Amino acid sequence: MTTQRDVDMVNLRLILVSGKTQDFIFSPNDSAMDIAKHVFDNWPLGWEEEQVSSASILRLIFQGRFLHGNVTLGALKLPPGRTTVMHLVARETLPEPNSHGQRNREKTTESNCCLLL
Repeated sequence: MTTQRDVDMVNLRLILVSGKTQDFIFSPNDSAMDIAKHVFDNWPLGWEEEQVSSASILRLIFQGRFLHGNVTLGALKLPPGRTTVMHLVARETLPEPNSHGQRNREKTTESNCCLLL
């Protein structure tokens, strides 16, 4: 039986680079940093080969973007009571926000020129 509390929670299916998966239940108020710490402290059986040295290097990727530590699940507007898939990777630092997009914009502005005769 599903309780109201279960419905309000977010089910995350985390996928490692190796393809291994594990489901976890979190509150919409939990941040990416909270999730990384919880996973590190409760490292799943079967993930031993992927064990990392610190929770601080665990990063979540959602819809192709790295989540910064203070971003909450609620801020992502994830549907409560449903399963959301994210990737979990070990990475020391995050890429600069929009660094790739900025390069693309710079390239396109250089070529947006035309000559009318």
